[in-house]
Amino acid sequence: MSEQDTFQEQLPLTEATFFILLSLTSGRKHGYVIMKDVERLSDGRVALSTGTLYGALGRLLDHGWIERVEEDQTSGRPRKAYVLSDLGQSLVSAETERLKMLLNAAQGRLLRGEA
Repeated sequence: MSEQDTFQEQLPLTEATFFILLSLTSGRKHGYVIMKDVERLSDGRVALSTGTLYGALGRLLDHGWIERVEEDQTSGRPRKAYVLSDLGQSLVSAETERLKMLLNAAQGRLLRGEA
């Protein structure tokens, strides 16, 4: 089975998962920063609670789509941040391509005025 076939089994991603992965494409982030970035990226449509975010991050870690990294202690305890794994990068790219194909099909149909 090819890597592309493996990705197809994982698609479509939920909107929250897609935006979390998309948020991490720009680099390492802490949970709170991910929550705010997801809200901004989705124009406010996806507002994650702390519990929802950390549940999703746990699943993404289990799948190997993200990795947890500890940063230097600033307040006496380690702060955890998350980065996109190579697998996660490939997956978010595959989902982006899938969404582009859907959009192109819809735009083609709407521009031609077909029912």
